[in-house]
Amino acid sequence: MSKLYVRAFSISVDGFGAGPDQSLENPLGLNGEKLPQWFFPTKTFQAMFGKGHGTEGIDNDFAAKSFDNIGSWILGRNMFGPIRGPWPDESWKGWWGDNPPYHVPVFVLTHHKRPPLTMEGGTVFHFVTEGYEAALEQAKQAAKGKDVRVGGGVATIRQYLQAGLIDGMHLVQSPALLGRGENLFAGLDLPALGYVVTDRVATPAATHLTVTKQK
Repeated sequence: MSKLYVRAFSISVDGFGAGPDQSLENPLGLNGEKLPQWFFPTKTFQAMFGKGHGTEGIDNDFAAKSFDNIGSWILGRNMFGPIRGPWPDESWKGWWGDNPPYHVPVFVLTHHKRPPLTMEGGTVFHFVTEGYEAALEQAKQAAKGKDVRVGGGVATIRQYLQAGLIDGMHLVQSPALLGRGENLFAGLDLPALGYVVTDRVATPAATHLTVTKQK
């Protein structure tokens, strides 16, 4: 049976998963580029862009594992691009170029309809206007028994957390303070929702936290 996971999602020490004022120049908001610094040097990240070199070790092991058994993804609209409101046209095709790193169906939450977008490498973006539950239902059907990964952003993860639908999270706490932006934990009582920390692994670049929902 498909489960819903958050994997390799970077947060600051003060709990922010993105900085303020996202834009084309700042996809993760102001100072948000500090958060995934653990990920960029890894062999897994470098391979996503056709490069043969990268660091190995614990950070790379977690990065590689984050793609295991994933049959589909769910993204909030901000994770697909910086455009707000109705789509002006269909020219924007995501942050990642012609061959995005997903290689499976991706379901993008939005309030504005848009036809499915087929990219190279097996990625197909589906734009879901019926809400987060409909996106999850469609993603599980598309996953064909594999798991569904919520890629973010913060508001989308919070929505699924509040509903108790996320089975587990791999959060990566980067050694940075943002001070403002989108806080993953604000207003959420994770213990009351049934979530506990079940593992912690520290590296020089980050701390990897495994959070599991108790049945």
